[in-house]
Amino acid sequence: MTTHSSPNRQEKEKLISEIDDEIKDSQIILVTQQAGLNASETRELRVAMRKEGVGLKVAKNKLVKHVIEKGPFAALEKFLRGPTALAYSKDPVAAAKASVAFAKKNDKFKVVGGIMNGEMLDEAKIKVLASLPGLNDLRAKIVGLLQAPATKIARVLQEPGAQVARVLAARGRQEA
Repeated sequence: MTTHSSPNRQEKEKLISEIDDEIKDSQIILVTQQAGLNASETRELRVAMRKEGVGLKVAKNKLVKHVIEKGPFAALEKFLRGPTALAYSKDPVAAAKASVAFAKKNDKFKVVGGIMNGEMLDEAKIKVLASLPGLNDLRAKIVGLLQAPATKIARVLQEPGAQVARVLAARGRQEA
């Protein structure tokens, strides 16, 4: 007689695998609590997170514990109390910004802790992280810095020709 695993166990294993696939490449994972969010607020939260490139996974704490128990995110276990969700991202600032911004607008949503590159983050550290410019902001600044000198060089190179043209135009008006 062979024993088959129950569909319930297979479903749990599938969910654990899905959660693991979603969070494994993240630079940061934040644990949030969202007691009492209605469907509209939850949709607003998901849209805000997606807009910033942040994933949001609502799952039973027991399943999340199975996912993180032996990996680099194992220390998150202490934050898994009550109704929680994981906010995760490859851009650490984006996850912090999106989570903190939503928490400011909705008192039913709270960021309780997280982990980034092996370092535990409390609420205060997450708020500091949220105040930093994100990767896209930094990229835009770098591009701006790189383009600024090129623009200035082009202007300097064009200026002598423009000066000559102005002098010739003025001379032409004087002679006329």
